[in-house]
Amino acid sequence: MKIGFIGLGIMGTPMALRLAGAGHDLYVHTRSQVPEAMLSTGARRCENAAAVAREAEVVFTMVPDTADVEAVLFGQNGVADGLSAGKVVVDMSSISPMATKAFARRINALGCDYLDAPVSGGEVGAKAGTLTIMCGGDAAVFERVQPLLALMGKNITLVGGNGDGQTTKVANQIIVALNIAAVSEALVFASKAGADPAKVRQALMGGFAASRILEVHGERMIQRTFNPGFRIRLHQKDLGLALQGAREIGVALPQTANAAQLMQTCAAHGMGDLDHSALVKALELMADHEVAKA
Repeated sequence: MKIGFIGLGIMGTPMALRLAGAGHDLYVHTRSQVPEAMLSTGARRCENAAAVAREAEVVFTMVPDTADVEAVLFGQNGVADGLSAGKVVVDMSSISPMATKAFARRINALGCDYLDAPVSGGEVGAKAGTLTIMCGGDAAVFERVQPLLALMGKNITLVGGNGDGQTTKVANQIIVALNIAAVSEALVFASKAGADPAKVRQALMGGFAASRILEVHGERMIQRTFNPGFRIRLHQKDLGLALQGAREIGVALPQTANAAQLMQTCAAHGMGDLDHSALVKALELMADHEVAKA
């Protein structure tokens, strides 16, 4: 197929590379320079999003925030300017569910289909093609795009209509953030109490407290390896979506608000571009104690 991919960042590049690796013709555009690894696959660099949409049958977008998606889709020389009837737009960014519903209506009005398909699994999952993909849209559109999604992910679910994929991603980010906070608190407590945090983590991995967060991010906290797989500032954005949505529907999310404040503490200390496992540093500041020394 002729596939468009817009947004070649930490996640977008390995995702696009998997599509190219399956033999599809890619037309790409990104704000910064297109990675050489992408060009070496034969992908064509396009000068703007409209040019991508003119060439491709299916256009994927993977950009940071709601405003970025709106600009890519409907700004000057945006995707909408290059679409023709029958094409599909698949947004894999993590953005507002309500905005997603509005974007879908605008794309549908052009005679095209829209699928929201945010992902979870980080850079590691993107490179391995094992992402969890949460989809919202028409079932027939999902079936058409599913073989492409299967190149990038393993757990692929059509949750419901447009916006429901984004709602699921927000729920995912709530769970992940709260688990990171829980593991952070546990390891700060154990370490300051004098226990070896590595041994504590090892012991907990055999019990009911075991989780992927304890396994992967607990190890990061102990080894002090906070190079970004998923940046704090992006998780902040997702928790902001959760709290904004909670206000709109009248739901209290007290633990989510607390996790958001811990991430804000990190951001205020210049750590917004560290991996979200660095949330532990906010608790370390309050405890005046690091889980482990680098």
